[in-house]
Amino acid sequence: MQTLVLRIPDDLAAEIEAEARRLNSTKSEVARARLAAAHGSSGTAGVGFDLISDLVGAETGGPRDVSARKKHYLKAKGYGREKPRR
Repeated sequence: MQTLVLRIPDDLAAEIEAEARRLNSTKSEVARARLAAAHGSSGTAGVGFDLISDLVGAETGGPRDVSARKKHYLKAKGYGREKPRR
C-alpha cells in the first residue's frame, strides 16, 4: 500500500475524525472507505465510456462521415475564426 499526503479543509478533517470515532476506526480507514465509495466499488465505475454509454448512438440525422472529414465540417461551420465583437 502506498502513502498519500493530502491537505484537506478543517471541516472535512473534523467530519472524518468524528466518523472515525463513531465507527471506532482510524481516520485513514475512513478516508480510504470514502475514496473507494467515490471511485466505485469495482475501482472502474464512472470512468470514460461508462459515463456516456447511454448517449452513444442517440444522435440521428447527422453526416455519416464526420470522423473522416472533421476538418471539412469544422471549417464549414467557421470553427476557429474570430467572431465579430459586439
